[in-house]
Amino acid sequence: MAATARRPASAAAVRVKICGIRTLDEALAAVDAGADALGFNFWPGTPRHVDLRAAARIVAALPPFVATVAVWVDPGVEELRRALGACRWSALQFSGKDNAAAAAFPTDLVLLTARLKDARALRAAGALPRCAALLVDASVPGSYGGTGRLARWDLAAKLARKRRVVLAGGLNPDNVAGAVRAVRPYAVDVASGVESGPAKKDAAKMAAFVRAAKSALL
Repeated sequence: MAATARRPASAAAVRVKICGIRTLDEALAAVDAGADALGFNFWPGTPRHVDLRAAARIVAALPPFVATVAVWVDPGVEELRRALGACRWSALQFSGKDNAAAAAFPTDLVLLTARLKDARALRAAGALPRCAALLVDASVPGSYGGTGRLARWDLAAKLARKRRVVLAGGLNPDNVAGAVRAVRPYAVDVASGVESGPAKKDAAKMAAFVRAAKSALL
């Protein structure tokens, strides 16, 4: 198992990814709120789905130094290559049951998802292939994220001592500071926790989330 960066040394090192961006207005509001990364979900089974052409237009309009993450559930290699040819991506996030397509891409471009239900799942996550980071989400049968359910912070903290962790699962402006203090992740990831309605990002909630996450360890 490859060693990757461990817990951040300061609050400023806690990155924030806002996932499920669907419009340019949402993207720019997230950037204005201080988000470090934006996630674009290409899985059609979620209300946060965005098609590739729309995502490419949004990414092209972003200011520099904003990371962009393409989010997939069990994609095919050709599908991913089309996405990489459409616009710039800082990372490819893999979810679902099969991470086989991830092997076709550089490890520093790949985020793998780990759902830490129990100690056995923690051991399996620690044995996942070398990658840029592990996204830790809640374990909800039949779901690929965005449920609003909390991940196991105790298990995520153990994983964060060995691997670079992006903590997701039920985070919102009220609980993200506690999550950062408990887990000490490399980054936090939010979708439903900063929405005013289904798949509708709320500018004020995004700003509150970023403030809380980045000031948690001050």
